[in-house]
Amino acid sequence: MLREDTVFGPIFSRRLGSSLGINLLPRNGKICNFDCIYCECGWNKDGTADKALPSAAQVRSALEDKLQECLLAGTPIDSITFSGDGEPTLNPDFPRIVRDTIQLRDAFYPDAKVSVLTNATRIGRKEIFDTLRLVDNPILKLDAPTAALAARINKPTGPYEPLQIVEHMKAFEGKFVLQTMFLRSRDFDSSSPEVLLPWMDLVRQMRPREIMVYTIDRPTPATGLQKFTEAEMRALVQPLLDEGFNIQIKG
Repeated sequence: MLREDTVFGPIFSRRLGSSLGINLLPRNGKICNFDCIYCECGWNKDGTADKALPSAAQVRSALEDKLQECLLAGTPIDSITFSGDGEPTLNPDFPRIVRDTIQLRDAFYPDAKVSVLTNATRIGRKEIFDTLRLVDNPILKLDAPTAALAARINKPTGPYEPLQIVEHMKAFEGKFVLQTMFLRSRDFDSSSPEVLLPWMDLVRQMRPREIMVYTIDRPTPATGLQKFTEAEMRALVQPLLDEGFNIQIKG
């Protein structure tokens, strides 16, 4: 289980390069409205000891200090990335923190991208949608095409309807990155026709500027999960590649 400081890294990300992380959740806990079977942060129930969320002022101070430190050390930063131990948009100061982050990025590392890894459950809220439109890389998750299938891999803690989320994703007009986990479990298989074919149909509707297809890379809370090879994933998404979609595949 990862327990990240408010600002951590930079670490090497197989998708984003040298990534400076921002954790808007508790430093010693986890808060998320998904409880994904593959989450490297562990199950939600194991992260309840700390519920304190960092404020906008605390994040700004920590980020400014870290950016100054990295700049003086000559440390490269490709992306300033909101990730951390849970869903970052659940922090009530998320909109203000993103705006502060963009200001600091412009001052210290103007060539770095600002990225947000989100499960996309809250993009129907205007303040969240508008904030995500400000960042370079709004990276929105869609692992399963139906609520029944999402219950097997994402285990939402509240109502979740992927088709409604897709409608909100369409409002980005393609200016987002779609992120999808490929794995096999006892009752979920990303390569099965019931998952893969409707997922590809939804991709065709949303037409994201980029798709990140990836698989398990770290220990998972659920046991018995199987990862895919890059070659397997490429074969599965080949129809989309043939149609011209920009797909980043990471094993």
